[in-house]
Amino acid sequence: MAVGSRPLVPSRLAPGGVAAHAPRRRPTSVLGAYIALTKPRIIELLLITTIPTMVLAQQGWPPTRLVIVTLIGGTLAAGGANAINMYVDRDIDALMERTRNRPLVVGLIEPRNALIFAVALEIAAFVVLWVGANLLSAVLAFSAAAFYVGIYTLWLKRTSRQNIVIGGAAGAVPVLVGWSAVQNSLGWEPLILFVVMFLWTPPHFWALAVKYADDYSAADVPMLPSVAPMADVVRQMVLYTVGLVIGTLVLWPVAGLGLIYGITAIVLGVIFIWGTLALGKNPTAAASMRLFGYSITYVTVLFGAMMLDVFVEHGLS
Repeated sequence: MAVGSRPLVPSRLAPGGVAAHAPRRRPTSVLGAYIALTKPRIIELLLITTIPTMVLAQQGWPPTRLVIVTLIGGTLAAGGANAINMYVDRDIDALMERTRNRPLVVGLIEPRNALIFAVALEIAAFVVLWVGANLLSAVLAFSAAAFYVGIYTLWLKRTSRQNIVIGGAAGAVPVLVGWSAVQNSLGWEPLILFVVMFLWTPPHFWALAVKYADDYSAADVPMLPSVAPMADVVRQMVLYTVGLVIGTLVLWPVAGLGLIYGITAIVLGVIFIWGTLALGKNPTAAASMRLFGYSITYVTVLFGAMMLDVFVEHGLS
């Protein structure tokens, strides 16, 4: 960390922070350790975007069997990618407060077994999606996992301050998987949703990284808040947030959505931009974690409003 490059941020979670991303408790069983390898709370966030996208693609509720298959396949694919991420990053995880209790760091699972488990999850995900949905959704899910591991984890994370910007594309693929599972094709709507999630990722993750900037510095990971002045970090966050809001508004007419979605997108977007600007004026751990928490609420409510809009416009069918 460059001395004097940014305001000091407390290294421990301040009141009002998001407990979901506080340092994890050490798993107490081998089963719990394998579950922890998949990063289930991150998977939950990915799946939040999948179901509403499937509803939009179907213009109503898709076949329940297809929803279940897609969620299982998406969970397996994301879980496998996350497990490989932990396998690769076990050295730097030991240096970071937030990750020092992960299973491979504390020795609950042998690295070789973790890698076998991860690869098995990826194979299972591909088979489940191919058999239960279609080949396109299976290929997209596998490509997201490969991109996350190959481009983000193995290359960009340790070498570039743009790591989460480019690597975050993997987290935007679930909307493509959800749409393709229903339509067996892609179109403008899922591509715009992909862009929305791509633009959402940097301000979402950088808000977390502000609080853990010292962790990333200790592990020599060039996450933007650990290598750039806070003013530059906030400027980048604002740019991505504005682009994100524009993307959500472009989706409004393209997807034929109504006022429920449109008004929600405007209100949520204004709050997000305001919150990002406010972080620049008050760059503390508590403020960054509040913004991080809001970013999760933002995407949850936005996609929920999109799904509700479809139901209201086309009936609850």
